Amino acid sequence: MSEIVNAFLLVFAALFPVVNPLGSAPIFLSLTAGSTDDERNRLARGVAFNGFWLLLGSLLFGSEILEFFGITVPVVRVAGGLLVTSMGWKLLSEGSAPPEREAVHKEAKKSEINDSFYPLTLPLTVGPGSISVALTLGSHRHAGEFPEYTLIGAAIAGLVAIAATIYVCYRFAGPLAKFLGKVGINVLVRLSAFILVCIGIQIGWSGVSALIASLHQAA
Repeated sequence: MSEIVNAFLLVFAALFPVVNPLGSAPIFLSLTAGSTDDERNRLARGVAFNGFWLLLGSLLFGSEILEFFGITVPVVRVAGGLLVTSMGWKLLSEGSAPPEREAVHKEAKKSEINDSFYPLTLPLTVGPGSISVALTLGSHRHAGEFPEYTLIGAAIAGLVAIAATIYVCYRFAGPLAKFLGKVGINVLVRLSAFILVCIGIQIGWSGVSALIASLHQAA
């Protein structure tokens, strides 16, 4: 049971600050300013659904795609750990939105949003950063840290929790933004970003350890 909980927390804690539904909620509210409550509810539900499947596909099949191109899992973990650490450090020190989200925000008033996939799901909610983190987490399936079924079950549970958070933050974007305020959202995102830095270092170190062990075996 503890392994399942640990894997669940790993998936949720790594993805939450990158997906950042709290920070994206005001942009979602701006993009759907002309929508009724029922339409906004439908769009929020669609974004949560689409985001879940995008992240699940990246987590389960991303490492296989990289292996197809001859990139080994330890290398994926080192590179992914560096990327996750870099993203967490940027969120921690700057708190700035990814470029794709800034671009979506600039286009918010230029068109009416009717589709829950673009740009609300991709790239506003699940962008390249989120997909990269999910791909890196997927490399744990081959590391022997958790049984295959344990990680898959925990990953699904973690992604369901992420999807539920997206839905709640987007569905109640207005009241949530007023309740937390910019300061509250900023504090929560930065605390989550610190955890993300720690996770990135841990993932990268596990990849380095695997590479060192393979070198010793080759020697």
